[in-house]
Amino acid sequence: MEFHLLGPVEARREGLRIAVPGTKMRTVLAALLLARGRVVPDSRLSALLWGANPPATMSAQIHTYVSRLRKLLEPEVSLERRAPGYVIVTTGCLLDVVEYERLDRSGRQALQDGRYDAAGTLLRNALELWRGPALADVTEFLEEEEAPHWQEEYAATLENRLEADLALGGHQRITAELIRLVVEFPLRERMRAQLMTALYRCGRQSEAFQVFDEGRELLADELGVGPGHDLREAHQGILCGNLAWAPEPGTAVGVGAGVGTGADVGVARAVRALASAPAGHVLGAAPAGLAVVRSGSDDRPPAMLPPDIAPFTGRERELAVLRALLAPGDAQDAPQARRCLITGMAGVGKTALAVRAAHAAQEHFPDGQLHAELVGRDGRPEDPRRVLAGLLRALGHEVSERVSHDLDELVRIYRTRTAGRRLLVILDGAVDSDQLDPLLPASAHSATLVTGNSHLVVSTGPVTLAVGPMDDDAALELLSALAGAARVAADPEAAAQLVGHCAGLPLALRIAGAKLVSRPHWSPARLARRLADPGARLSELSFGGLDVDRTLRDWLRRTDGAGRTVLSKLSVLGERPFSAAAAATVLGLQDQRAEDLLEELADSSLIEPARPPRGTDATGAGPLQYRFHRLVLLCAQAPVVHRPFPAALAS
Repeated sequence: MEFHLLGPVEARREGLRIAVPGTKMRTVLAALLLARGRVVPDSRLSALLWGANPPATMSAQIHTYVSRLRKLLEPEVSLERRAPGYVIVTTGCLLDVVEYERLDRSGRQALQDGRYDAAGTLLRNALELWRGPALADVTEFLEEEEAPHWQEEYAATLENRLEADLALGGHQRITAELIRLVVEFPLRERMRAQLMTALYRCGRQSEAFQVFDEGRELLADELGVGPGHDLREAHQGILCGNLAWAPEPGTAVGVGAGVGTGADVGVARAVRALASAPAGHVLGAAPAGLAVVRSGSDDRPPAMLPPDIAPFTGRERELAVLRALLAPGDAQDAPQARRCLITGMAGVGKTALAVRAAHAAQEHFPDGQLHAELVGRDGRPEDPRRVLAGLLRALGHEVSERVSHDLDELVRIYRTRTAGRRLLVILDGAVDSDQLDPLLPASAHSATLVTGNSHLVVSTGPVTLAVGPMDDDAALELLSALAGAARVAADPEAAAQLVGHCAGLPLALRIAGAKLVSRPHWSPARLARRLADPGARLSELSFGGLDVDRTLRDWLRRTDGAGRTVLSKLSVLGERPFSAAAAATVLGLQDQRAEDLLEELADSSLIEPARPPRGTDATGAGPLQYRFHRLVLLCAQAPVVHRPFPAALAS
């Protein structure tokens, strides 16, 4: 179960929101969660619910709120009466404020250590947990007590992330964001100093001095004080010319369009214009990219394709299908929307295939190529509104704060912007039709490649390309390309064992090849021995940022809790093909219901249909067979906490 306090107070079970009705119930839940396992006395709950004027029935009402919460949250959560109050026990649950503090702490440490790239990633991940102002729908008494603390936490994390961006040379990219933030936090001197630094590094020294002067006047008028250390140091740095950015060894250069050149409207005037605009932006209400300030114009078509993956071997049949789809049609034919859904298990290379085909077909789409990842780093589906804002920005349209929350308006703008254009769009990792449908371009001249599960065919249309694991020959070819043909050919027996242990999964083969390349003192036989133990295989198939176990578990998490329970129970059937009747016996269900569940797992590429055994009816009239992929089976067999089998599945 998950609990969210960084925004509206929410509880979620298996990804589905649990309705917690009423401000007072949400206040009790938030107060208990914020106590982190400590007892919250009745007197404190009363103060947070009614302030200084509690009703005579205070204790009874608190008891009623707790009882209602128990009904909503048990059995995953325990709410206990412990004199003189109540405590919530959330063992095994996710609390977003705890995860935020962990990421923020790690990000600050990385920043102090000079690991700016890691710091930026950690701090961005921390900020992405915010869905709006913290504790947005509780009583005013709890909000007044807690909101200032969380607002300060948010702003400090934001400053640290900006510090990492500046250290990486991202001054052009973050200038527009800093202009907006200085309006939102006018008295935060560090943020104003960061804006001065960014402007100076963009060659806009006079505007940097204007930002300093406005800050000095504001501090004098509002607080009766002069500029503090951060502002004075930035001012002195500009005077001495020692704020220029020079990359440290190994530092990647940041890129971005910024907000234009010194010929644009001055920053001081832009800040004043924003400050006088109607209030609408609230802390954390939208990602920082949805700024009101518009970037400098750029008429070049968007080119958002990820780098092509090399080496790339095999998949000739699949590439031929995609080449035919993406090739220009007959000029005499009426243009039709070209869409293809690419399905397959996690790690099988769906994205690599789509990217390879897209790079080969770029010339057919002169109006640009768009790409969007529809699942975030935390494994959660991206909000289509946020994705649309990014796609529109790539198309030259900056989304205003007002429009950023209006899905219908975003779709209207997107379809207008894409109408009549020859665009190639890759939508990677689509979760469901509600997320996917708004992102499909309207132009019949465009083409769209979608990776995801087979149930998305209702949105994409009939063209579906199922990508399966590689056969042994193709897998050996990929391993040879990755690790070196001579090295693999020198020990064909060990190479065959490696191919078998990787079970045709390109992700696993890439990890094996990368390990052999990075460790020239390892022989293929040594790696094969390390992979031979099924219990250690998944943990061994991890290198750098690639991890088979994590990839498969992220894929499993997209399945509801009932599906994961079914998969875990079925793992006792092992690698051999099994029928719906065998699954029904294991699950204790009727054959037809078991077959329905198996088909749902197959739709999600968690199991796969098996060819009928030799000598049986191959027309499809006989009993269907299914099987596990070897690595998915290892993942499903890993120790899990079994919940009671959901009774609803038997219906």
